[in-house]
Amino acid sequence: MGSNRDSSNEQPNLSSPKNMYKDPDDGRQRFLLELEFVQCLANPTYIHYLAQNRYFEDEAFIGYLKYLQYWQRPEYIKYIMYPHCLFFLELLQNPNFRNAMAHPGSKELAHRQQFYFWKNYRNNRLKHILPKPLPEPAAVPPTSVPPPLPPPAIAAAPPAPPVPSPAAGPVPSPMQYGMPPGSALARNDTRSSAVDRRKRKKDG
Repeated sequence: MGSNRDSSNEQPNLSSPKNMYKDPDDGRQRFLLELEFVQCLANPTYIHYLAQNRYFEDEAFIGYLKYLQYWQRPEYIKYIMYPHCLFFLELLQNPNFRNAMAHPGSKELAHRQQFYFWKNYRNNRLKHILPKPLPEPAAVPPTSVPPPLPPPAIAAAPPAPPVPSPAAGPVPSPMQYGMPPGSALARNDTRSSAVDRRKRKKDG
């Protein structure tokens, strides 16, 4: 009877939540450790080290890599400083990639491609951000056509004389402008003509 009582007293204690594990710092230490491990995956040399030491043959470790995919969620990704680690974490879900990273040549290839990405990252970004310039028109080759002759000079016409208005009086005859002043033709002297007639009669 006493043993039954002891066993009945022990069962509540085993199922009690007080015996469940609880992080002393509310998971802060675990968060930092997993963050550090995930960011180590950004280094192809470290992935090669894991493959060389046969970590990828352990099913528990493969399950741990699947569990770490929660770092791709927006509430956790903001803590990532090396985003390449998430790219390699996604590749490590593929068994072919895990097996290939055991070879030094695959490690060097991944490291070289990563270097080229960093080297050309800025230029590649600018290609998608900056607008593309318009293509320049093709230059037309010069032809051997002689230059056109200049147009002939046209003499300016003399200005027309002004039209007199009716209020200015009678218009003088143009003959008066052709006679010099003091000319005998401009005068109508009747006495000189009468004297000439008398001389002609006497002579006759």
